[in-house]
Amino acid sequence: MDTHPANAGPRPFLWHRTFMNILYYGTIVLCVFFFLLPLLWMLLNALKTPLQIVELPPKLFFMPTLANFENVFSSQNFLQYIYNSLIIAGGSTLLGLVLGLPAAFSIALHKQKKLAVFILVSRMVPGITFLLPLFIMFRNFRMVDTYTSLILSHLLVGLPFIVWVMVPFFESIPRDLMDAARVDGCNVFSTFIRIIIPISMPGVVTGGILSFIFSWNNFMFSIVLASNRTKTVPVAIFNFISYAQIDWGGLMAAAVTITVPVLVITILTQKYVIRGLTAGAVKG
Repeated sequence: MDTHPANAGPRPFLWHRTFMNILYYGTIVLCVFFFLLPLLWMLLNALKTPLQIVELPPKLFFMPTLANFENVFSSQNFLQYIYNSLIIAGGSTLLGLVLGLPAAFSIALHKQKKLAVFILVSRMVPGITFLLPLFIMFRNFRMVDTYTSLILSHLLVGLPFIVWVMVPFFESIPRDLMDAARVDGCNVFSTFIRIIIPISMPGVVTGGILSFIFSWNNFMFSIVLASNRTKTVPVAIFNFISYAQIDWGGLMAAAVTITVPVLVITILTQKYVIRGLTAGAVKG
């Protein structure tokens, strides 16, 4: 009797492969669900009235309202806080790139490992360690509640990150390319500007975007060094929290307003971020 033993082998393999695919995609769906659930809950509460927010059990289907967003932009002057955050995050990112790119190139070119470790250690030190010295220094120079003080303080977060993103990227560039540029008459600065930076643009975009996001979300330096004139959006959230009550609707609407720009930037630039973070992994 022919039992076809040759055809019995692939079936366990197919079952195993199907099970692994289900497990893989199921894990992805589960992770995405837990990641999106707080964002979805925040958005739903931003569209509810105060009574609907505290209602138990919470309703998933209701008549949405934009009153919370109207309160955020009309009563709380949130556009000014967004403008402040854009100025500070954009300024710290540009200054971080101007200072960080040459530093990273020098570390990669001259193998300055000790300097790289020092920059890494400065990034690992808690930011609150620098907060009091910075406040005293800026107060003595009458720079508290200015864009300059906030931009310089945010460099403590963005600059080391830019350097550490770009060092492996610059190290992956062949030395022959720089030697050929020097033979053609380019000095180090000209080689860096005309050849190295264009080749390394994915890494530059990655470092700039992530530095901007870190600065946009920074709370600790802003709450101490900023006031009404330069208050940023993370600090402005406290406008909805008082001693007597918490405006949950306004709080959620403000949180949505803060989150949306970061999400849009991340979605539009995700392929550049992934390319920039992985391009320096392969040398030669």
